[in-house]
Amino acid sequence: MSQILIAVVVTLILAVPVTYFSTLEYRKRVVESKIGSAEEKAREIIDEAVKTAETKKRESLLEIKEESIRTKNDLDKEIKERRNEIQRNERRIIQKEENLDRKLEAIEKKESGFAAKEEEINRRKAEVSRLHEERVQELERISGLTSEQAKDYLLKMVEDDVKLDTAKLIKEMEIKAKEEAGKKAREYVVTAIQKCAADHVAETTISVVQLPNDEMKGRIIGREGRNIRTLETMTGVDLIIDDTPEAVILSGFDPVRREVARIALEKLIVDGRIHPARIEEMVEKAQKEVETMIREEGEAATLEVGVHGIHPELVRLLGKMKFRTSYGQNALKHSIEVAQLSGLLAAELGVDVRVAKRAGLLHDIGKSVDHEMEGSHIQIGVDLCRKYKESPTIVNAVEAHHGDVEAESLIACLVQAADAISAARPGARRETLETYSNRLKQLEDIANGFKGVDKSFAIQAGREIRIMVVPDQISDADMVLLARDISKQIENELEYPGQIKVNVIRESRVTDYAK
Repeated sequence: MSQILIAVVVTLILAVPVTYFSTLEYRKRVVESKIGSAEEKAREIIDEAVKTAETKKRESLLEIKEESIRTKNDLDKEIKERRNEIQRNERRIIQKEENLDRKLEAIEKKESGFAAKEEEINRRKAEVSRLHEERVQELERISGLTSEQAKDYLLKMVEDDVKLDTAKLIKEMEIKAKEEAGKKAREYVVTAIQKCAADHVAETTISVVQLPNDEMKGRIIGREGRNIRTLETMTGVDLIIDDTPEAVILSGFDPVRREVARIALEKLIVDGRIHPARIEEMVEKAQKEVETMIREEGEAATLEVGVHGIHPELVRLLGKMKFRTSYGQNALKHSIEVAQLSGLLAAELGVDVRVAKRAGLLHDIGKSVDHEMEGSHIQIGVDLCRKYKESPTIVNAVEAHHGDVEAESLIACLVQAADAISAARPGARRETLETYSNRLKQLEDIANGFKGVDKSFAIQAGREIRIMVVPDQISDADMVLLARDISKQIENELEYPGQIKVNVIRESRVTDYAK
């Protein structure tokens, strides 16, 4: 048993190393087989990588080769196009050079032709001069007159023709002179007139007061006429109570007093209490009201014109001019219009507009008190302007606006022009029928006094005269001179506003009959 055990132990002891070495050998073989398979895989991978790299390399080389071929083709195409363009430009330049050469040849030929023509022209000029001299000598020989004598003879023969040319030349020179000299003046004056528009009221020496009924006339007269006498004494105005229905006429040359009487009478009529004491009270109220109205009118005139800083007394006198008329023209409206025209003309000429308006507004200030003081309205106006410290320019404009003294400034000249425009424009001043008729007759008499005049007609309110002449006695050239002479005589003998157009008419008729 022990032997068996020993044998088993020995067997085990021997078996363990054998088993161990067997296991090691097996594991070695397994490892070696794994290593062999790994190396084989590695070689396969390496081979595959090498194949792939070679494939990539070949593909890259092919792409590079294709790209280089495309680039080369593009370059060849571009080079070919540029070469063609250069060739076209060369052909164009060569063609232009050929054209220039042909043009130069043509120009040279023309120049040579011009030179030959110039020589021919010079030769012909010399020939013409020689022939002209020979002709003049021949004419002098045939006529027996020298060239100067022949010229004098021809001048005498064409004297009538020269007269016509002279008349035309005179007319053309007059027209040209008027256009050149008066162009700017007309523009300034027309512009000023167009921009200025003022209404004028024609005042009379009477005022009419409306009554509610005819019974009021008896109350105005009063017992034994004491009411009407008191009213006339207080106002200095005559009351005319006649058969005119429901109206009383106030008559007086002083428009301020007439206005006071009108206002007082209207207040008395409204109040109904008409007796001497009440009349005195109403007249005093009316005087204060008119005085306030005068100041307001003066201030309104200065505001309308845009002139400030005028002495209050001058402003009051301006307002008083509302009740003053000259040749039917309201003095205040006239002064306002002259101020506006003076300002517009000054603006056109680049002169001080404010000074021009101030001078125009004050130019007739003397008319406000000329019926109360001795002297002309010009001298009174000058004294008033000096008294209230107006500038020397304003004083000179007032003094010179009718040409009594010399104008010392352009402002004075503008006031003169504006005053003439305002007074002479149509409708500004009213004329009596007798004055109007006399002027028309004088115009026709002047025209009829000239030789060759058949008939004359004054028309357009005396602003135009039409003259019919005898065709056998007055030629076309004589018409120009006749119109000029008539105009001069009208200027010397007549006084008139504005201008008069002289229109000479010559009519020739020829009659024949067809049989």
